[in-house]
Amino acid sequence: MKVHLRLRYELNHQLRTATGLSLADYDVLVALTSEPDGRMSVADLAARIGWERSRVSHRLRGLRERELIETRPAPRDLRSTEVVLTDVGRTALREAGPGHIDFVRRAFLDALDPERMAAMRESLDAVYDRLIEHGTLPRPADHP
Repeated sequence: MKVHLRLRYELNHQLRTATGLSLADYDVLVALTSEPDGRMSVADLAARIGWERSRVSHRLRGLRERELIETRPAPRDLRSTEVVLTDVGRTALREAGPGHIDFVRRAFLDALDPERMAAMRESLDAVYDRLIEHGTLPRPADHP
């Protein structure tokens, strides 16, 4: 738990300082890029990032105000809301990416030799599989 909390704090700090994006903003923008056209329903977005819909809706308001995303009725189901990554959002993500990736590498990946990295990957895969099997959050369609 302490590693998880510290890592999220440091990731958020790095992003905020370098780009003005929060880690939560970054999570949403990255999730939207998993679709080729940069759009998905609020429900699918919530499942992808593991948030409740109310939290997603709150975050979307701020992203919309900064023109990083747009929201609109879904074309196939007007009761559903679709979230669309804008060009401004893509640019912000593109600018944030290199510094964020470098920070993750320095803070996390460089701390582990290849053997430890392989062991950690195997352990985390086992935990993920257990969470999928026994958890309540739907598995995103493109997650194995």
